[in-house]
Parts: sequence; structure tokens; C-alpha cells
Amino acid sequence: MTPSIEFKGVSKFFGNIIALKDISFKVFKGEITALLGDNGAGKSTLIKLLSGVHIPSEGEILLNGKVVNFKSPRQAVTAGIGTVYQDLALQSLMSVTRNFFLGREITKGIFLDMSLMNDITRKEMAKLGIDVADPTQPIGTMSGGQRQTLAIARAIYFGANVLILDEPTSALGQKQQLEVLRTIKKVKDLGDIAIIFITHNDMHAKLLGDRFAFLNRGKVLAEGSRDEIDINNLRPLMAGGEDLDKLETEFSERYN
Repeated sequence: MTPSIEFKGVSKFFGNIIALKDISFKVFKGEITALLGDNGAGKSTLIKLLSGVHIPSEGEILLNGKVVNFKSPRQAVTAGIGTVYQDLALQSLMSVTRNFFLGREITKGIFLDMSLMNDITRKEMAKLGIDVADPTQPIGTMSGGQRQTLAIARAIYFGANVLILDEPTSALGQKQQLEVLRTIKKVKDLGDIAIIFITHNDMHAKLLGDRFAFLNRGKVLAEGSRDEIDINNLRPLMAGGEDLDKLETEFSERYN
């Protein structure tokens, strides 16, 4: 099967600073690729390369087997790359529907077709398990998990074939985290979208990941499928994982 996305020896330099070095991994349609790494591992730079914010210094990015060189985020979106950032860029005082169509509203003549947009918003949110009884309500009245779901549903509706989720469970309570994890699983079950799930939470990665890539200081330490990676021992492969294990042992010896 041809990967939806493939990084081949991709590097990114900012002057003398090496942000990414010789990155290679694959992302397939209908699968969740968990990209794990601590702060400073290079996850944000990788997102920006794939979403058209930065251009690789070396190597190639392939989309469905063809080399792409996105020179702007608009080009990436047009090619079917949808990115949901930690900062969802939602307007809390605007309605659910207005946030769903923000900047891409449907018109009838010179007026907004609110009836049609409300219907589409309900339908698209329902596909991911969220029942929006009143899409005219301010989005600020929705939970953090529901707002994440709206951002994901919006990206899919507007043509995302590759969905990049940037730490989607961070800054959420336990219940809302579970809500988002269920949403991501529902997106996978649609079967035609490749998902890059960026996280530093090894438990969430273990729950959802079909494939795994581990970033540390701009390099891929390991990459592979569930059959190739020991999913019960993800922490040591993450940046800082070994240090956490040493600290856990130190505390155990000191206080037990």
C-alpha cells in the first residue's frame, strides 16, 4: 500500500540550529500514527513542514507517492492536509455553526444560508458522536472535548485526507480527554483518512496507535507498527523516558 504521507530523510535547519535531522517515517490511510516526543523533540517543526509553514532543508515529503513542496499553508490545505492545533482558533462568542464555517460560509445571494450551514454542522458533528441540539449556541458553552471535535469535523468536511492532531488532549480534564480519544477512533473508523496523532502521553498513544514514531532532539529514535514496537514499554523510547524511570527508581529506593 502506498503511504498517504512519507518523510524521506527530511531535515530542517534554522541557521546553525538543527531542528530536524534525517527524519523518515510513513503514515497510512485508515491508520493512526502516534508521533511521540517531549517538548523540544521537533514535533512542532515537523507539523509546520507538513502543513506548509516551513520548507524542508533536505529530503523529500511524499503525498500519495508523489513529492510535494508546499510553499504555504493554503497549498497544504488544498492538497488535503488538515491540521488541528492545540490553539483551536475558535471564537468563543460566536455560534457553533459560525465557527464550523469560519471564513468559508455558504451564501444564498448576498445573505448567509444559516439554515443549510446549521444542518451541515449538526450532521458532521453527529458523524463523530456529538449531538448538537442547537448549533446557534455560542461555542464557548461547549466542553473542551466538544470544541476539539468541532475542529476535527471541520477539517474533515473541508477535505482533509491527512489529519494532523497536535496534542489534542492537552489542557483537558480526564473526562474530556476520553471524549477526544473516542472522536479520534471514530475518525479512524471512517477508513479513508490518515491520522498523525502528536502526543507526549504514552497511554493515549498505546490506546490508539497503529504505528509509532519517536522523536528525540530532532531525530527519529524508532519507528514501526504495533507488531514491531513494544507498546507496553513506550516510555523509554520517548524523550525523557529513561530519566523518568531513573527518577521513579530513586524515589522508590528513598521512600520505601
